[in-house]
Amino acid sequence: MEHEISMLFLVLLMLVAFLYSSVGHGGASGYLTLMALFGFAPEVMKPTALLLNIFVSAIAFLHYYRSGFFSWKLFWPLALTAIPAAYIGGLTTPPAALYKKLLGVFLLITAIRFILPLEHQRTTPNSMNLYWALLIGAIIGLFSGMIGIGGGIILSPFLILLGWANLKQAAAVSALFILANSISGLGGQMQQGIHFSQDMLLFVGVALVGGISGSYFGAFRFNQKTLKISLSIVLLIASLKLLFFS
Repeated sequence: MEHEISMLFLVLLMLVAFLYSSVGHGGASGYLTLMALFGFAPEVMKPTALLLNIFVSAIAFLHYYRSGFFSWKLFWPLALTAIPAAYIGGLTTPPAALYKKLLGVFLLITAIRFILPLEHQRTTPNSMNLYWALLIGAIIGLFSGMIGIGGGIILSPFLILLGWANLKQAAAVSALFILANSISGLGGQMQQGIHFSQDMLLFVGVALVGGISGSYFGAFRFNQKTLKISLSIVLLIASLKLLFFS
């Protein structure tokens, strides 16, 4: 029975990595949900999710960068404040129940918004507001470090709903944003000591297979409609995790 459960976990892990990487995400919220369902120790879950995030988001970024959708101009103001904030968040272990529930509600509303048909599609993005970008980056970085995610699950909806990017541009920026925040957040956790599963190398290998294939299809094969559906599913998974498995 243990072997069967382990195989089911690995299959689901690959599926989560595929789905999340297709929209430029590392998959931390999905990994945390899986580990909660399969009874992983709490002290193992957060660093494991961040490490898997690093590998999968790096692959997703490379594919989306090659596809020509990445914008340094959009990325750097967000990362400038998010990276140090994620490190600070990784150092802290506050009672997080309230903000996890609030974030879960926000992601659920956003997922429903993406599922509903848009009245019109923007052909050109709105101009980014530098001060808002710096503030949003700091807030997302802090939250992502605290919760143990890369922050892309929060960043992508903001970029799209504010009109700063379309789905593929948001995926490209989110991928590198997640990579940087995950490294920073994991660095903060290392100051307190971290614990990994003895099967960590296997988890990384499985996640990479899902991440390579998912990010390739997202960057080069999926159209905007398919990506919108994928992002909606990802947001739903993340919201359910925060609302019911935190």
